Amino acid sequence: MAKRLLVAVALWALGGPAGLHHLYLGRDNHALLWMLTLGGFGVGWLWELWLLPGWVARANSTSEVHRDGRPPLSPVRFLGQALVGIYFGLVALIGLSTLPGFYLVALPLAVGLGVHLVSEVGDQSSDLQGTLTAAFITAPVFHGRSVAILPISLTTSVVAHRHRCYKAGRGTSEKLSIRLYRLGLAYLAFSAPLAHCAFSNTAATANYVASAIGAVLDWASVFPSLSGILESMLLLPYRAWKTLGFGGTYFQEWEKVFAFVQSFQSERQQMAYKILGLHSDATLDEINKSYRELVKHWHPDHNPHRAAEAERRFIEVQAAYELLTQMKKPKPAR
Repeated sequence: MAKRLLVAVALWALGGPAGLHHLYLGRDNHALLWMLTLGGFGVGWLWELWLLPGWVARANSTSEVHRDGRPPLSPVRFLGQALVGIYFGLVALIGLSTLPGFYLVALPLAVGLGVHLVSEVGDQSSDLQGTLTAAFITAPVFHGRSVAILPISLTTSVVAHRHRCYKAGRGTSEKLSIRLYRLGLAYLAFSAPLAHCAFSNTAATANYVASAIGAVLDWASVFPSLSGILESMLLLPYRAWKTLGFGGTYFQEWEKVFAFVQSFQSERQQMAYKILGLHSDATLDEINKSYRELVKHWHPDHNPHRAAEAERRFIEVQAAYELLTQMKKPKPAR
C-alpha cells in the first residue's frame, strides 16, 4: 500500500516521539530508537519534519537500489551513536548495577547495543560483532568506574563507524503484528529493569540520577547557555510528574533530585560572583566592568610568562560572565 505524506506528517505530529511515523514507513529500527529516547530527546523529532517527504518517496519506490562501497562519514550519526551509547549505559547503571560482573558484562553490552541501534537507522548498517567486541575489550580498562560509560561509547562508536555499510534490502515485508511484537519485546527489555529499580529502590535510583545530572551539568558549566538547556531537558520528567499532581513517598524521593540540581545551580552562581570579585547583589554594570578588567588582565597574550594559568583564568572569567549576564537578562513580557 502506498504511503501518504499527509498521514506521515499527522503521525509525526501526534506520536512522533514514540516513532509512529517511522513505524508507518517501515523504519522499525528508527521507531525503536525514538521509543527508547522519546524522539531523540526531542531534538531529532523536531528536525525530522523536513526529512519526511524523502522518506515517504523512498517507502513508495518500487525499484530496489543496490549500493556498493561505504556510506560517507556522518558526524551527526557518529554523535548520535556516542550519545545513545552513553544513554543506554546510564540506564544500565541505574537498573542493573547490582548484578555480579556488571562492569564487565551488562555495561558494555548495553552501551554496544545502543551504539549499534543508531548504526541500523535508515539504509545503513554496521557489524554488531565488531561493535560489541570493542565494548567488551574497553570495559576492563575502566572496571568499577561509572566514567567507563564515556570511553566505551566513544570506542564502540568509532568501530561501528569504521564498519558502516549499506543494507542489502530496502525495507521489511513482515506483518505489522510481528513487527509490533518484536518492538514490544525490545522496549520491555530496555524499560523493565529501570522500572523495577525506580519503584523498588527509589532512593538509590534518585541518587544515581542526581549524580548523573550533576556530572553532566558540571561538564557543561563552561558553556552556561548549554548548561541551562541541559538542565531544563533533564528535569523535564520531574516537572511533568509534578504538573500531573502525583505525590507520596515515591515523589518525595525525586524531589531530592530537583533540590540537588537547584543547589548545584546556586553554587555555580556563587562561584561566578567569586571569580569576578563581586557581591551577590552586583548590578549588570558592575558585572560588565569587572569582566572587562579581568579579561584584559588575564588575556593570554598579556601573560606569556604564565600562559597556562592565564588561559585557565581567562576561560573561567568568560564562563562566569556569561552565566551572570544570562541570569540578569530581563525576562520577556508575557
